[in-house]
Amino acid sequence: MIRKLIVSLAAFAATAFISPYAAQANDKAVIVLDASGSMWGQIDGKTKIEIARETLSGVLDTLPADLDLGLVAYGHREKGNCSDIEEIVAPGPDSRQSIRDAVGKLNPKGKTPIADSVKAAAEALRFTEDKATVIVITDGIETCSADPCALASELDKMGVDFTAHVIGFGLSEEEGRQVACLAENTGGKYLQASNADELSGALTETVAAKPEPKPEPAVTEENIRMTAVLAEGGPDYDLNGRWDYFPMTGDTPSDDSIAGGYDTEFTTTLEPGRYLLRYRKDAAQAETVVDVKAGEAIDRELVLDAGVVTVRVLAEEGGEPDHAGRFDLKNGEAEGGAYGEGTLVFPAGEVSLSTRLGKSDAEETFQLKAGETVIKDIVMGIGILKINAVYAEGGPAVEGGDLRVDVLSGKKSLDGKRQEIDGAYGPGNEFKLPPGDYVVKARLQNAIVEQEVSVPRGEMTEVTVDLNAGVLSAKAPGAYRIDIFEAKTGLEGNRKQIDGTYGEEYQITLHPGEYLVVATMGDSQGAKKETAATVAAAERAEVTID
Repeated sequence: MIRKLIVSLAAFAATAFISPYAAQANDKAVIVLDASGSMWGQIDGKTKIEIARETLSGVLDTLPADLDLGLVAYGHREKGNCSDIEEIVAPGPDSRQSIRDAVGKLNPKGKTPIADSVKAAAEALRFTEDKATVIVITDGIETCSADPCALASELDKMGVDFTAHVIGFGLSEEEGRQVACLAENTGGKYLQASNADELSGALTETVAAKPEPKPEPAVTEENIRMTAVLAEGGPDYDLNGRWDYFPMTGDTPSDDSIAGGYDTEFTTTLEPGRYLLRYRKDAAQAETVVDVKAGEAIDRELVLDAGVVTVRVLAEEGGEPDHAGRFDLKNGEAEGGAYGEGTLVFPAGEVSLSTRLGKSDAEETFQLKAGETVIKDIVMGIGILKINAVYAEGGPAVEGGDLRVDVLSGKKSLDGKRQEIDGAYGPGNEFKLPPGDYVVKARLQNAIVEQEVSVPRGEMTEVTVDLNAGVLSAKAPGAYRIDIFEAKTGLEGNRKQIDGTYGEEYQITLHPGEYLVVATMGDSQGAKKETAATVAAAERAEVTID
C-alpha cells in the first residue's frame, strides 16, 4: 500500500511541477509538512508521519533535477506554540537528501498553524518576484488565529504566479472545506482521503490528469458584474466568496464552470448565451440564471438571504478564545464550524450552535436575520485540572511517559464503577472539565493510587498524587526469566505473582513491602533461584541473583 501511495504522490509531483499549472525548468517549490501531534495518528495501521516519510523519500528522486525544492515544517518542536514554524531546508537544486534526512528526524508534537506556514513558504520562494508553488501536506485544520482562505486570496493577488496544492489526510468534508480554499483561491488542487487507499486513488484519479485548457472567449470587454449582498438593501459586507458560471443547454447547466473566482464583486466576460451563476461563501449559497445578450452588459446584485455569525469559545468570562474549543453551527443542511473562534456567513433562520471544550459542552439555538451580524461569546465555565505525581510525599517527582493518569467520575454507577472521563500519559497533563467532584487515578507500572479532587469553575486545580512507591531492580546473569512475587504466602501456601519479564534484568515500580525475586536460569525448564527484596517509598532497591 505504501508503494502505491509513493507512486501516486509521484504522479502528483509530476503534475505540480511539470503541468501548465505548476513548475517548469528553473522553477521553485516548497513542501509544507504537518508535524503536529496528530500526525502520530494511524492510516491502515501505520502512522501518518511514517507514511509521509516513506512517500517523500520515494518521490524526491523522481522530481526534475533543475527544480529548486525546499521544506517547511510546523508543530515539531513545541506543544501549544503557534509560532513553531521552521524553514528546515531552503529551496535549492541539491536539497533532496537534506529534505529526506530532515523529515526522518521530525517528532510531531504541536499545533497546526497552516496559514502562517504557507506564508513563510511563499516568502522563502520570493513569490512577489518569481513563480512559486507550495504543496501542503496536513492531517488537520488551522488551530491558530489565522484565516487560510483570506491568506490564499492575498497571496494570489500579491504573487507573480503563486499556486498552492493541499493534501488532506483523514479530514472530514467540513474540515476539508476549511483548508481547500488555500488551493482553490490560488488555482491549485485539494485532495481529500480518509485512508491510504483513498488517498492513493485520489492522487491518481484527480491529480495525474492534466486539466483541459479553457477556450478563449471571443468577447474581449467585460460584460458581467455581479455583487454579493447579505440581504436586499442590507449593509455592505466583504464576503469574498466563490463565483462560478456554468453554460446551460435549455434548463440543464454544464458540469464545468467556464468562469469563476473569489471576491465580493466579480466581473468577467461571457459569450452571449444562458448561464447558471452559483455563489457560495462559508455555509451560505445562492444561484441565479443569467441571460447574456450581444452588446448588453449586466450589473446586478445577488442576494444571499444570510447573516454573519462570530463565535468565540471561552474557558472563562473575559478570557481569550481557547483554540482547543470547537463550535459548530447548523441550519437545515447548512453546516459550518471552527476551533476557538471564527466568523461564518450563514443562511438566515433558526441556527443551532453547539460548543465543546475539553469534556464540557453546551447547546443553544437563535434566530439569525438576513443582513444581521451576531456575536456569540460562549463561556464554557470549565475548570482545569493539572496532574503530577511523586514517588513519596516530599520525594522525587515522577518524570517520563510511563506515568498514566486518568480522570474518573466522582460518583459510582449502580454496579460500583466510575465513568472514565479523560486520561493521558506523562506528568503535567491538563484536563478541561466541567466543575464537579472527580477521582484521579495514577498508575506507574504496579504502583496504583486513586485520589479524590474537586474542580471549581474558572480555576486551575493542581494535584500531585503520592504514589507511595519505590523501584526494584533485579539482575540475574544467565537467567531465562525473572519474576516478582509477594513475599507473604496465602492460606494455601502460594505466593501472589506481581509481574515478570524474559531476560537477565528487570526493573519495576512497586508499593513498599517485602517481595521475592525468582530467576529461572538457562531456559524455561532451568533451575529456579530466588532472593528476598525490600521496597521502600522513594527509594531504589537493587538485588542480584548469582
